[in-house]
Amino acid sequence: MVKEIVEKKFPEFNFTQGEVLLLNKPYKWTSFDVVGKLRNSFKPLKLKVGHAGTLDPLATGLLIICTGKLTKQIDTFQAEEKEYTGTITLGCTTPSYDLETEPNEFFDISAITEQQIIDNTKIFLGEIDQFPPIHSAIKKDGERLYLKARRGEEVETKARKVTISEFEITRVEFPEVDFRVVCSKGTYIRSLAHDFGKSLNAGAHLSRLRRTRSGNFRIEDSFEIMELVNHIKEIKSLPDFQ
Repeated sequence: MVKEIVEKKFPEFNFTQGEVLLLNKPYKWTSFDVVGKLRNSFKPLKLKVGHAGTLDPLATGLLIICTGKLTKQIDTFQAEEKEYTGTITLGCTTPSYDLETEPNEFFDISAITEQQIIDNTKIFLGEIDQFPPIHSAIKKDGERLYLKARRGEEVETKARKVTISEFEITRVEFPEVDFRVVCSKGTYIRSLAHDFGKSLNAGAHLSRLRRTRSGNFRIEDSFEIMELVNHIKEIKSLPDFQ
């Protein structure tokens, strides 16, 4: 019975030919950390490994990893619609729009009602113009914006078109507001949180984020990173490991 459960959880992988691996990215790991951990686990087999859609270090949830020949499909997977859940904290802003940096402005939120918060989601539905955070991995003049921002340099970002298909408030317990969002590729949920607070004249930042779906791939079907790494170590001893 135990054997049947293991075989169901871990199918027969062919990593060289190509696999799509669903990982639950841990808190404070970068997406590159996950790729590096998996790449190292395949040694001495030299295998292409890449991820389809970056998650910020402070975010958790679904990270799609492609191996072997399926790394050619990364752009296709990245273009898929995404779903996130998380928490917006009202009453203060941060330069990074999340908990990476300390609060820099504070606001009185005593007059805001739960109904105002629910109604406020409507203005973000559909195609909107969104400015990426200055603390982002977007490159300008060959350098990541967050490096310029950390040095205190003035950074400008250009608005981009993104689409918010669904924006649902799931809990309000001031100053925290839980949400679920379905959005297009390239949407910054940090920017959405910042703009959400701004539209309430209250200020806000993103205090928790979890990706739950990307296209047809769901977090429920994902592996924990060390769970998969340990399994790879076990099957590497098999003569047909590939």
